[in-house]
Amino acid sequence: MSGRILRGRVLTFHDEPAGPDDHQSYRYIEDGAVAVADGKIVAVGEWSEALTLAMPKAEVIDHRPHLIMPGFIDTHIHYPQMQVVGSYAKDLLEWLNTYTFIEEQRFADERHAARIAGLFFDELIRYGTTTAAAYCTVHPQSAEAFFTEAEKRNLRMIAGKVMMDRNAPPGLLDTAQSGYDESRRLLEKWDGRGRLHYAITPRFALTSTPEQLEMTQDLVREYPDAYVQTHVNESLGEVAFAKELFPNLPDYVGVYEHYGLLGPKTLLGHCIHMTEREIAVMYETGSVAVFCPTSNLFIGSGLFDRDRMRAGNARIGVATDIGGGTSYSMLKTLDEGYKVLQLKGQRLSPIESFYMMTLGNARALSLEHTIGVLEPGADADIVVLDARAVPHMALKMEQVETLSEELFLLQTCGDDRVVAQTYVAGEAAKGVSAW
Repeated sequence: MSGRILRGRVLTFHDEPAGPDDHQSYRYIEDGAVAVADGKIVAVGEWSEALTLAMPKAEVIDHRPHLIMPGFIDTHIHYPQMQVVGSYAKDLLEWLNTYTFIEEQRFADERHAARIAGLFFDELIRYGTTTAAAYCTVHPQSAEAFFTEAEKRNLRMIAGKVMMDRNAPPGLLDTAQSGYDESRRLLEKWDGRGRLHYAITPRFALTSTPEQLEMTQDLVREYPDAYVQTHVNESLGEVAFAKELFPNLPDYVGVYEHYGLLGPKTLLGHCIHMTEREIAVMYETGSVAVFCPTSNLFIGSGLFDRDRMRAGNARIGVATDIGGGTSYSMLKTLDEGYKVLQLKGQRLSPIESFYMMTLGNARALSLEHTIGVLEPGADADIVVLDARAVPHMALKMEQVETLSEELFLLQTCGDDRVVAQTYVAGEAAKGVSAW
């Protein structure tokens, strides 16, 4: 059998850690190997000559002493906002109106959309992210550019054209009917094509009329296996505006509940200012609360309450939320997530962090048997991490004695330099750009 054998220290999770000392939740192999062929993982285990004999034509890539893990997963990101990152504003709504809505209008130009899509995937791969749930703009060509580039690179990606028919500049508005028609056409074309998935994407309740939300509900009924992604309870100003727009509904989550948009494949970005009723609805419907720490801190929206969400048995994902978020790195995202939870008096161990950015996010996307794990039959989306890539980290590693200490160092100080390589469907992708 031809293919590749990656040798190194192998780490993969098979369950959510119960705490920092739950060593049963993961598998760690000091001298391990991951064998891949035809884009899939075919074997994982201890390194041995027998493995090379079983795959005599395989290329052996020795990554020792680096750490081999499943590729990172980002459950909420806006690809058209690459040039919005680091834009100053006092709050969410000012940030949207001053920068984001202006920038997104540029994606009516398909050449611009194609250029940014290429650069976007370069950046994800540079930071070790192999799957993301992404927002495009209202323009169908923005979604076409995203999916075309993702298909070219054989990436597993989730995305959708934003639907919004009010409270935005004219250049960013569709209508209830056109939003439905364009989304349906894109879904029919791209969902399930190669490694691609479509997300029905009403931007948020503030930018969709009841008529558009009704037609979105129709789309969800017609395509019950599609993802749904939107935003909820990000800032207090947004929550108040939602109450003005939907005064007869109980709360913000209740808007999506009323229009039948909640379910196990619904990703709700932020979920900061949640009522007990809303958390209960999240649990009852299986919807996913997506924690976006760098964005929430940058915009000043508030602090995510992980313990409260977990007490309500709500599903949780974690994400960069570029461009409100300030880093493409899932390592940096969990570093800031750790700090957010410290401020809440809540503990997040490095073992839990690395679970969240791999198998945890795969579970949030209902793809846990496909990505987020190193096991036979899963996609060969893999990241290789070098905790000694940065001089001050190499110095610290002289004192590191445990896997947990190494993971925490990677999370706290790591950037794109610690990503030694990113494999997409078994092919080395970092440093290989179409641009």
